Amino acid sequence: MKVNIGLKEQDLQATTELLNKLLANEHILYMKTRNAHWNVVGKDFHAQHLFFETQYSAIQTFIDDIAERVRALGHIAVATLKQYLELTHLDEEEFIKNDSISYIKALLSDHESIIIQLRADIEVIGEKYGDEGTADFLTGLMESHEKMAWMLRAHLS
Repeated sequence: MKVNIGLKEQDLQATTELLNKLLANEHILYMKTRNAHWNVVGKDFHAQHLFFETQYSAIQTFIDDIAERVRALGHIAVATLKQYLELTHLDEEEFIKNDSISYIKALLSDHESIIIQLRADIEVIGEKYGDEGTADFLTGLMESHEKMAWMLRAHLS
């Protein structure tokens, strides 16, 4: 059934395209954080293993929330690895060292990249497409990524 929430179909389409790109980025970040959780080694193993678990658990919630937002807007959430790799702007990477600092630096860079993209998307979705609900949703998500980035950054000080 067609969504009738006061937004034009072309604006809903454009908004959900941005959301699906975000969904792809979140999935890549989720897997990279899982990788860190599974493969971190060093004297700080236990603490970092638990820390990365906290981070990927939060990202898992983001993923579900984004997909549900796409569906609430009447569109299909991308849901294949192929689509994620086509849509993401993040890089997959293999780590030469499995130390916490290497993982933290890479994850921090990805969070900051997502934050920058979210800022741009919030402006476009709110001002150009008139979807204040999605803009607000993305603002909350951006704040969560900012907090996660702070937590990662604190390990590097």
